[in-house]
Amino acid sequence: MCNDDEHAIARRALLMTGAATALTLGTVSFAYAAPNDEGADSDSDDSRVVRGTLPPGSPDFVHLPVEVPHGVREIHVAYTYERPAVPAGTAGNALDIGMFDERGTALGGDGFRGWSGGARTEFFIRADDATPGYIPGRIRAGLWHIALGPYTVAPQGLSYEITITLRYGTQQPTPRAVYPPERAKGRGRAWYRGDCHLHSWYSDGRRTPAEIAELARAAGLDFINSSEHNTHSAHAHWADHAGDDLLILLGEEVTTRNGHVVALGTDPGTFVDWRYRARDNRFGHYAREIRRAGGLVVPAHPHATCIGCNWKFGFGEADAIEVWNGPYTPDDEVSLADWDGTLAAAARSGKRWIPAMGSSDAHRHPDPVGTPQTVVLADDLTREAILAGIRAGHSYVAESRAVSVSFAAAGGRGRHAGIGERLRVDRDDPVTVRLEVAGAPGCTARIVTDQGVLHTEALPAAGTGTVEWRTTAQYASYVRAEVRHAPVVPLLPGPLAAFTNPIFLGV
Repeated sequence: MCNDDEHAIARRALLMTGAATALTLGTVSFAYAAPNDEGADSDSDDSRVVRGTLPPGSPDFVHLPVEVPHGVREIHVAYTYERPAVPAGTAGNALDIGMFDERGTALGGDGFRGWSGGARTEFFIRADDATPGYIPGRIRAGLWHIALGPYTVAPQGLSYEITITLRYGTQQPTPRAVYPPERAKGRGRAWYRGDCHLHSWYSDGRRTPAEIAELARAAGLDFINSSEHNTHSAHAHWADHAGDDLLILLGEEVTTRNGHVVALGTDPGTFVDWRYRARDNRFGHYAREIRRAGGLVVPAHPHATCIGCNWKFGFGEADAIEVWNGPYTPDDEVSLADWDGTLAAAARSGKRWIPAMGSSDAHRHPDPVGTPQTVVLADDLTREAILAGIRAGHSYVAESRAVSVSFAAAGGRGRHAGIGERLRVDRDDPVTVRLEVAGAPGCTARIVTDQGVLHTEALPAAGTGTVEWRTTAQYASYVRAEVRHAPVVPLLPGPLAAFTNPIFLGV
């Protein structure tokens, strides 16, 4: 049975919910009880079609309540929307979608059942299975909500059609979630290579977890992190792809309208809400939720140019910053310069500094996994040790497994420090900085301080060489290294082949 409610949304007033950026539409009603109670005719179903139009300036989220009766074994939702032509430079229509169950839509609540953004035109949820991006579990009676996210709205408005189908019958058991282990075989205290920002078909990627794991191993990675947009649905699908040679961490890319943040290495099954902007003053709360779940807060591609990607929350809650995202581009150069400014501010104030990292953000072929990759000095190949190394800044970023870097500073009386550490010397004590590079043919090494680039030296043609430079803590409050290719964009230095976190100098 299909009831076509063409004008329902146009007739109903938009009602404010608890969040200032969300609105609730009128309820879609089904029969109060199923035609046959649970265990009866499993082929019985009931559908409703709802149409409406969202105007320009619509709120970030629009909730469509759906009254779900007893006896439902599956909820299926399909939607389409118009994409009219718009003038050049004007955003067209883009409509995201997700689902909350009878526990409600409150921020940070338990009602989240999945999100596919704009990656899919339909989804289903059952007790035993769900579309990638959605969480399997029992279909309980009550008021569910379809969450619409009008990402951009054309001047003509965003007209949409949603078909909601309830299928009745016996619910199957929900499989027990199995998660990847938090330890791999490792090499003791060593440098481990990882890619912490990846997307599979559990959000808007096109690769399966198996394909990603295979590509990670081929790229020489020791660890990866699951980071789907606004859903943790992939967490239970990685265990079969971990192994002694590959540690798989779990997380989420929290994709807000004011920037994206990778929740890195959280507890299995952790969901982090994303339905807020900087003006709502809620990011600090969810950053602390990430840390309470054992993870790190990593703003991603902070100067990316896509709508909603530019980082607006500040870096006060960041544990690390994703400075390099995918193939090196001018917005990465801006992110690198911005991050370097935070180092200079930390050196002046003596306050905490924020390490940098890099990840591929790979979605589909031909996006390379492990370009770039963060190389972390950790006590072992475990979740705890890898996160501790990233948090401490004991890491550098390389474009591939072919590039390796060693960077250290030495002072008098046998004092020395490595990446992410402090060399405790007096202001006038001589300091020798040593950079060793391998796998970077045709590249140039640069030593960067709070004064800028103070030493540049071409590496041997084979790409393997050593660079030394002398300074004092009075002249440079920190030193870090870059390895760069030849310039390809006028007025910009060449793309990075690698860069390190800093070594701070002084008592």
